[in-house]
Parts: sequence; structure tokens; C-alpha cells
Amino acid sequence: MNHIRKGLKENSSLILTVGTGVGILTTAYLAGKASFAAARVLDREDPYLDPREKVKLVWRLYIPTGASAAATIVCVAGVRHVDARKVLAGQTALAVSQRAYEGYREQVIAELGDKKDQLFVAKATEKRINEGPPPVIVAGSGSVLCYEAYSGRYFMSDMETLNRAVNEINSKLNKHDYATLDDFYYLIDLENTMSSGQSGWESAKLMELEYSSVLHKGKPCLAFSYNYVMSF
Repeated sequence: MNHIRKGLKENSSLILTVGTGVGILTTAYLAGKASFAAARVLDREDPYLDPREKVKLVWRLYIPTGASAAATIVCVAGVRHVDARKVLAGQTALAVSQRAYEGYREQVIAELGDKKDQLFVAKATEKRINEGPPPVIVAGSGSVLCYEAYSGRYFMSDMETLNRAVNEINSKLNKHDYATLDDFYYLIDLENTMSSGQSGWESAKLMELEYSSVLHKGKPCLAFSYNYVMSF
């Protein structure tokens, strides 16, 4: 029973999605079947019956259709609920990891200084780049190969464009409560990701880029990350 409960919990989204698909097909089939049966019933009756009288004659035929439609709606609502819980759990985990990372960096800076911290970040970024797959340049029209560490994407740009985008984001933060990664990606000509609309920065703390000049297979690459990113 424990294994069954665990399996149902882990695959609840898939089960409900399959249930939704089956429910849609079943509802359509039952609706068609009920309509044919209702047509046969009404053919035997007076064609000039009042519409309310017709409904009284055939409404029971649509009970299975209504039950199937209700079950389908429950499955759709269940999928939304399960997916919302997974998104919330992921956002919480990301926030906890972000706070832990920031605390670690603050300790490194306090113990070893800012230059050592930047050196460690640059080495870690360079290792990540060189151990990853070859760069696939997804966008951009600048002259410098750039690497955005948050989404792991390469694009062509330059430091002037990036700094200008930072200034525009911080200007928005000064005028509004928040700015999203979608806003920043638009300014640097990068496509949005599935989560970039729910992540970004709040007006309480301005956004900064942390640059690392690294080598990818012997070629210069301008890598950058953010001083923080939070989930909304």
C-alpha cells in the first residue's frame, strides 16, 4: 500500500492528465449516444410537444454524459492543483538555494576578500562552460560571445548593451515594485524561458550583473550572473 500511495503521488499529474483525455473522449461518446437515443424517443412522440415536455422525456438519458463531464472537470482542476504545488515547491527550493548561496559568498568575501570571491566565481564559471556542450548561440547581434549563467545560454552582445539593460531594469525598479527576467531578456534580445516571467528583482534591492571574463576552448567569453534572482 505504501508503494501504491507513493506511485500515485509521484505520478498524480500524469494520471490526472490521462484521466482528462479519457474523460473528454468518453463525454463526447456518451453525448452522441444520448442524442441518438433522445432522437428515437422524440420521434415516437407528438412533434408539437412543448420544449419543456421534451426535456422531461429525455433528460435521464444525459445523466451518464453529465457524470463523465463532471469527472473530467475534476481531473482538469486536479492537474492545475498538482502543477501549482510543484511550481510552488520548485520556487521555494530555488529561494532557499539562493539564500544559501548568498550567505556562502558573503562568508567568502568576509574571510578572503572580494577579489578572491570574484576569482572563485570566474573559475567555477569557466569550469562549467568548458565541461558543458559546445556553445549554441541563440540570439544577439553584438561582437562579443556572452554566456548567461542563469539559463546557461550563449548569445552575441557586448558590455555596453548589458550595462544599458541593467540601467533600464533599475530605472523600472525605482518606479515600480518589481521587474522580471522577461524584461531583461527583452532588452538584451534573448528569448523568454518558461520561468522567466515568475522570476526577477524587487525594488528593495537593485539588480547588478557580476561579470567573469573566461576562456571557452581558448576563445574569450564574457560570462555573467546576477547579484540575486527571486521567485514571485
